[in-house]
Amino acid sequence: MGNVLIAGATGYLGSYLCAEYARRGWYVSALVRSRSRAKGLAADTLIEAEATDPASLVGVMEGVDLVVSALGITRQADGLGYRDVDYQANLNLLREAEAANVPRFAYVHVLNADKMRGVPLVDAKSDFVAALQTAEIASTVIAPSGYFSDMEDFLAMAQQGRVWLFGDGALRINPIHGADLAGAVADAVDAGTPWLDVGGPDIFTHRDLAALACEVAGRPARITCLPDGLRRMTLAVLPKITPRRIGGPVAFFLTALGVEMVGEPRGTRRLRDHFAERISGASHST
Repeated sequence: MGNVLIAGATGYLGSYLCAEYARRGWYVSALVRSRSRAKGLAADTLIEAEATDPASLVGVMEGVDLVVSALGITRQADGLGYRDVDYQANLNLLREAEAANVPRFAYVHVLNADKMRGVPLVDAKSDFVAALQTAEIASTVIAPSGYFSDMEDFLAMAQQGRVWLFGDGALRINPIHGADLAGAVADAVDAGTPWLDVGGPDIFTHRDLAALACEVAGRPARITCLPDGLRRMTLAVLPKITPRRIGGPVAFFLTALGVEMVGEPRGTRRLRDHFAERISGASHST
């Protein structure tokens, strides 16, 4: 196969990407900030570097055939923001890949980013994608609809006795498991696909998600729909009342709730099973 460098390897998707490429026979180099956080990764080599520091990346891509970046932050920490990581750190990786003549660069984006402009997380990712697509390197952009792990908020509300939705709950999403997404990434890169909007095998309305979460949690389906104007009003005042490290993730979540998030169906793993595993795991830990 070849040598693939996975950036963001210790994150939720990154670990699945390492496992998928190892399964396919690639030599996996995992870019990590700390070796101590990389235990259990399916990687042949751990490369300790700070992607936010270009100097630490010099030479790490010699002999690399493919870079796959799932690098990004969901919660701002260490004084770093979305611009520092989702944009600049990925741009540092891209420039080093160009310097090392890496043939291909793949990046995990977000579905319907064009409909979520103004959200700092999305803006940072979109600006990096613009740089990637104008670079002299073959590229693949994968835009997933949402992860199974993101849907756990519905399960948490169901366990508390009520699921709160905005609007009529009719907007749709087909979230995807990390392992299925890793497979879709590898397939798209193998095929030379420049862009893939992708989701899981099952399409749900938000009301469907709420009902499923209540069913798996063994609770009555208590679902309350709030006026969508409340969501929009919250988005308007959020930057004024919350620090960026809190407001950033909330702004992304609330904005995504107002957009249809359906990508090309891929994979075999079911959200019902994921919810059941979470319920079972929680009961075993108590």
